[in-house]
Amino acid sequence: MPDEHAQSDLFGYSDPGRSSGKGGAFQPLAERVRPRSIDELFGQEHLVAPGGPVRSYLEQGRIPSMIFWGPPGSGKTTLAEICAGSLNYRFEQLSATDAGVKDVRRVLEVAQKSRSIDGRQMLLFIDEIHRFNKAQQDTLLHAIEQGLIVLIGATTENPSFEVNRALLSRMQVYILNPLSEAEVQRVVERAIGNDPQLAAAGVEVRDMEFLLAYAAGDARKALNALEAALSLAPRGAVPVVIDRKLLEQALQHRAPAYDKGGEAHYDTVSAFIKSMRGSDPDAALFWMAKMIDGGEDPKFIARRMVIFASEDIGNADPYALTLAVSVFHAVELIGL
Repeated sequence: MPDEHAQSDLFGYSDPGRSSGKGGAFQPLAERVRPRSIDELFGQEHLVAPGGPVRSYLEQGRIPSMIFWGPPGSGKTTLAEICAGSLNYRFEQLSATDAGVKDVRRVLEVAQKSRSIDGRQMLLFIDEIHRFNKAQQDTLLHAIEQGLIVLIGATTENPSFEVNRALLSRMQVYILNPLSEAEVQRVVERAIGNDPQLAAAGVEVRDMEFLLAYAAGDARKALNALEAALSLAPRGAVPVVIDRKLLEQALQHRAPAYDKGGEAHYDTVSAFIKSMRGSDPDAALFWMAKMIDGGEDPKFIARRMVIFASEDIGNADPYALTLAVSVFHAVELIGL
């Protein structure tokens, strides 16, 4: 039978009851520091701010089955656990990468027994739900329709393509956005201030800009990077200074000479445009790769291609603008 998970979340205070359970102090930092309530969650204001749909559901004391669609580290698992904890639902979790029909049926049996014993509703969270095939997804239909479970599925893929229509019609789909740099920074700062291990070490991040660029909106990635750097810091030093050199050593990732708001940004964009203007695809690909590696928003690059097709190519090839606009829409819809 799948383990029943205690309430825990991704981006803030750890649950005191959980820290003494499975994993304890050996849990990764991202597991130790999670908010316990919706008010502690950073990001996703369109869902959790006053008047937002998820907050409204919790205030009403009942939530529908939902799909959370968003990139890694945006808080999908966290938000599901917060929903379960806020409503005192029994929380069960499966990963679609290694669970099968038998696992789903076993959880549904547990849900039936739990309801008959104590009347508690079960929230079943399925990570990477898009990896379930049609037969596995169909196993859930009756349980959702009868109210046996509330299902929350997490996916990084467009559910319109990856989740079958019968299941999709029974669920609400909500998009979770990558966290902004300011939100990731707040996650890191709160972890430093509230995690006992980090607080005892007196951790001080000297190059927050590099850490945020590396994380690229993924809070878990930022916390894992911080923890990796901390493990390589000199023992006994207080405070423990996390600088760029230590981060690069821990991550084996050297910061590219690219600053999204500075001179290198505009020089690189200019080189990208001039390469296309000069009909040099190899150079254009090089400068585009440099921008992406430097953390540039892919939509910014796609917009520059639309502008180039309109202003530089124009009527010489009217199809160029159509193609560039299609590229932009594809990037906007599914990313890279």
